[in-house]
Amino acid sequence: MTIALIRPMAARLTWRVPRPGVTAAALFLLVALTSAVWPSLFAGDPLAADPLHVLEGPSGQHWFGTDQLGRDVFDRVVHGARHSLTIGVSAIVIAVGAGILLGLIAGLSHRIADEALSRSFDALSAFPLVLLALLFIAIAGTGTTSLIVAIGVALVPHFARVVRAQTFVVRRAAYVTHAVAFGAGRARLVVRHVLPNVLGPIPVLAVIGLGEAILLAAGLSFLGMGPQPPSPEWGAMISEGRGYLHIAWWTSILPGAVVTATIISLTVAGRFLQRRFEGRDLT
Repeated sequence: MTIALIRPMAARLTWRVPRPGVTAAALFLLVALTSAVWPSLFAGDPLAADPLHVLEGPSGQHWFGTDQLGRDVFDRVVHGARHSLTIGVSAIVIAVGAGILLGLIAGLSHRIADEALSRSFDALSAFPLVLLALLFIAIAGTGTTSLIVAIGVALVPHFARVVRAQTFVVRRAAYVTHAVAFGAGRARLVVRHVLPNVLGPIPVLAVIGLGEAILLAAGLSFLGMGPQPPSPEWGAMISEGRGYLHIAWWTSILPGAVVTATIISLTVAGRFLQRRFEGRDLT
């Protein structure tokens, strides 16, 4: 009897163990998040320059080498996690908030308003994200705040279209029809019945979208439109080091590798959450 009970339980536990890639991605993201919250745990002063150790290669003393001013690249990459993740998360908060609001309005409005918003979402989605962000920055100016808002605005259609589609499904559900029959007001109907049931896929999209936001932030910072030197932002570091690639490849390649690893880890985590949300096999 005991063995018969243990075997199904063991099978369920084995089925729930994630793939090694998902585990590695989760561990990397945990380290990145810890670096953003508490960078001094892993690294020293990112602005400390040492003229005697300029453009030294990776070593036991300087894991990622030093840059053109003798600053430790590893220290700067660790402290840069705060800048890059803050920009990415802030942009996603803007995109999710505005996307939910506009998606609900489109899904609950009459045909003319819905058609106008839907065509706007489609038109914005037809442009590359970087072009939309560049357009906003050209109007609002450069800087960290403008960069965050530009990325958030560029990502709004991704979330708005999903929320709109979910709203159309939910508004025709039986429990919504019953709530209307029992006299539920429009505000109560939206808050208690529609909104909670359209948010299911949003966390998954937010995780994947965070990778897009970080990549876009790094690209725009590379072009000089984000935090300015000596700020240790990942994109700005890659831009600073590009002039030394022929003699000091690590000044750009290693920060770029961290950006790539972060985006890949967020994508892997997002796909894992998506499979779980859809009820597919997680092994």
